[in-house]
Amino acid sequence: MKAIKSLRRMAAALAYSLSIACAGVGAAQAAATIVIVNQNAPGEGFNDPTPAAPVGGNPGTTLGEQRLIAFQRAANIWGATLDSTVTIRIGASFVPLSCTANSAVLGSAGAYEIWTDFENAPRANTWYPAALASKLAGEDLTAPEDPHIIARFNSRLGLFPDCLPGSPFYLGLDNNANGQIDLVTVLLHEMAHGLGFQTFTDDETGEQFFGIPSIWDYFLVNNRTNIPWVAMTDAQRRTSAVTWRGLSWNGPNVTAAVPQVLAPRSNLNISGSNAGAATGDYYVGDASFGPALGRTPVSGQLMPVVDQPNGTGLACTPLSLSNAVAVRNNVALVDRGTCDFVTKARNVQAAGAIAMVVVDNVPGDVIGLSGSDPSIRIPAVRITLSDGVAIKAALQQRSRTRSGVVATLGLDPTRLAGTDRYRRILMYTPSINAPGSSVSHYTTEAKPNQLMEPSINADLDHVVKPPRDLTYPLLKDIGW
Repeated sequence: MKAIKSLRRMAAALAYSLSIACAGVGAAQAAATIVIVNQNAPGEGFNDPTPAAPVGGNPGTTLGEQRLIAFQRAANIWGATLDSTVTIRIGASFVPLSCTANSAVLGSAGAYEIWTDFENAPRANTWYPAALASKLAGEDLTAPEDPHIIARFNSRLGLFPDCLPGSPFYLGLDNNANGQIDLVTVLLHEMAHGLGFQTFTDDETGEQFFGIPSIWDYFLVNNRTNIPWVAMTDAQRRTSAVTWRGLSWNGPNVTAAVPQVLAPRSNLNISGSNAGAATGDYYVGDASFGPALGRTPVSGQLMPVVDQPNGTGLACTPLSLSNAVAVRNNVALVDRGTCDFVTKARNVQAAGAIAMVVVDNVPGDVIGLSGSDPSIRIPAVRITLSDGVAIKAALQQRSRTRSGVVATLGLDPTRLAGTDRYRRILMYTPSINAPGSSVSHYTTEAKPNQLMEPSINADLDHVVKPPRDLTYPLLKDIGW
């Protein structure tokens, strides 16, 4: 029986694992007991005495107390979902983490130990995270003073001018964050990582940890060849980790649940007399604001906004008369940059556009449009820079109100969002490796958004299982 205190893996897992436990807060009494071990010093983090008004069903009267109550809510949700006779301990603290005025590390967490060849292990010579290994062994494999999961969260978030000012964690329990970062949602995500929603194989090099595969690797599959990660060479794993839409989850519980959770894929179709080589279907990222694409498509002439000297269109201010004439009753094509997506949508909507397509301004893969504004009434999607270049080439010859290029935004009923041709959910494998995010998350193309995507979306519920979410089915696949 082997155990590794995997602090190295935790450091590599910034977006991975989080779970909580706090001495003196009380355990979650359910199918599994989760204890939050408070690792903060007096006056800091969970012990911060700063007065706080109760918010969103959180009755705490200090900042530290509200943090603990939010942690306990997330622990209760997972405790009611899991089945284990071994108490799960999560060592947690709020500490200053890296941040700037425009970006911040929310937190980092991971399995404190990983185990192989323990009693009752379903697979020999295979790494399991400590909480799962203990559940399968039927006894606590870790020392009583050690946690199964260790987690750190940003104590400065939104509270200081150099750390996303104005965007603190929302500590309410009602999932009504209103643009803030919902802490309970973040905790559910990170706890899932600590429970096993991650590989211990290096996604940058393809090397297995100490030459031993993770239980994760048996279910991760190259969807072009159907070869599982566990059977690949290091070089093959390294390549597959940066192949967009190249890796799928092949576990029976997730695959069975996919049809009841995921919706048809959103699609942009380009056609028309001037479309030329741009004719065809395009993957898109959905907006978190405005109406969702439905089975009745929205279709119109695609007209670019041009308000910059280099020929791009940012739509960050009310449109000029010429741009307003161009997009009125048409689909507006705008470029990413300078202002938020909601502002762009608001401006083209005010000019009379029936929909908006945003072209990314950096190379990369499909991702959605963030933001919230209930006044937005038009659908909006995002396409990659390379797709935008191809479509813009077809727009060179146009009149003031017509381009001869028709954009149709709708659904592809033959494909579920974020799945391969076998209806297996795709994993997150951006073409440029994202340490701590690549491989150990679901794709950003899933619809509705899933808890275990690499970023937290505003439309998530405090739910971890079908028919809303696919997190728990994956944990069942690996042994929970």
